[in-house]
Amino acid sequence: MKKVTKTTTTTPAAPAPVPAKKVSEKPAKKAPAKLVTPAPKPVAAPAVKAVPSTVAATKIVAQIDVGFGNSLYVRGEGSGLSWESGVPLDCIADDQWALSLAETSRPVVFKFLINDLTWSLGEDYVVQPGSSVVLTPAF
Repeated sequence: MKKVTKTTTTTPAAPAPVPAKKVSEKPAKKAPAKLVTPAPKPVAAPAVKAVPSTVAATKIVAQIDVGFGNSLYVRGEGSGLSWESGVPLDCIADDQWALSLAETSRPVVFKFLINDLTWSLGEDYVVQPGSSVVLTPAF
C-alpha cells in the first residue's frame, strides 16, 4: 500500500490590526497667537497714456509782397487745413505773412494762394510738426 501525503497550501496571515491612538482627554494646546500684520496694499502702477510722437504747433511764414489790398491764404492737408478752402495768414509786415497751426503729430502739406484764388507755382510745401519755416512763394 502506498502512503498518500496531502499537501496543503497556507495563505499568509493578515497583518495584525494597528491599535488606534488614544484620544487624550486634555484639550490640545493652542499655538501661540501670531502677531498679525496687515498685508501690504498693492501699489497701483501709474497709468500708461498713449503719447503721440512729437506733438507741437507749427508756424508758417511767407516772405512776399502781394500788393496793397490783397491777402495771402494757405490750403492743404493736416492740422485743420483743407484743399477746398483757404485759411488766411496774418500780415505782420509789408512783405511778411504768418500762420500758426494747431498741434499735430503729422507733417503738414500746403500751398499758398493770393486772395484764395491764385495758386503759387511749383510743388506743394511740406513742414514737419513743431517746425517754423520761412518761405518765399512765387506766383
